[in-house]
Amino acid sequence: MHPSFATTRGVPVPAVTADEMREVDRVAVEDVGLSLPSMLENAGRNLAKASRAVVGDRPQRAFVAAGGGANGGGGLAAARHLENHGTDVTVALDRAHSELEAAPAAQADALDGTDATLVDATDDVVDAAVDAVLDADVAIDALVGYGLADALEGPAGDLAQVVDQGAKRALSLDVPSGFDATTGEAPGRAVHPNATLALALPKTGLDSVPGDLLLGDVGIPVGVYERAGVPAPDPSVFGSQYVVALTAVED
Repeated sequence: MHPSFATTRGVPVPAVTADEMREVDRVAVEDVGLSLPSMLENAGRNLAKASRAVVGDRPQRAFVAAGGGANGGGGLAAARHLENHGTDVTVALDRAHSELEAAPAAQADALDGTDATLVDATDDVVDAAVDAVLDADVAIDALVGYGLADALEGPAGDLAQVVDQGAKRALSLDVPSGFDATTGEAPGRAVHPNATLALALPKTGLDSVPGDLLLGDVGIPVGVYERAGVPAPDPSVFGSQYVVALTAVED
């Protein structure tokens, strides 16, 4: 049985496994035609909003650790939104810029129009990250989402450790990096955040990871969940908001 969550207003919110969310994303993009870039943009905007909630105000300085897939793309989008609203942002990639997937690469390119600092794994990324994390009001973990396959290694593991050990406040996107989205287990190094912004639906493993839990709307239509064979969230979950707080519900 999946764990249960609810909004602070008491609206039930179903949880999904990593495989179930993977199918939701597949149906959304391949069958319905929702674009990955639009979902990353929604994720990034909501992540920037969530960072304000974690800090209690607009962060003066922020650090973003970004991976090469969709989770990293959401982090890169958030970096741009934060910069656009006056936050000084440093972004550290866990790989070379040239190794990013297409959608996050486009988000990284869009940062060229801002004053954000971007370092990748071809530079001294870990040393740069240590200094930036210590100076940041919030460190955003966007390394790995629900797709974790094994313990974090290499630059991804190093960056997760830097965030975990050095951040004043840490905010993870979708699933804290290093934690299995389905089981909530961490097979190695992991980020233990102050808060996690889950996307679309909370993942089943999030009932056992530390920190507050938020939920962000990325624009997936209700019919997508039905086609994917996954319980759809009630339309009243978000109400007039795009980010809401969740709590675990005891069965």
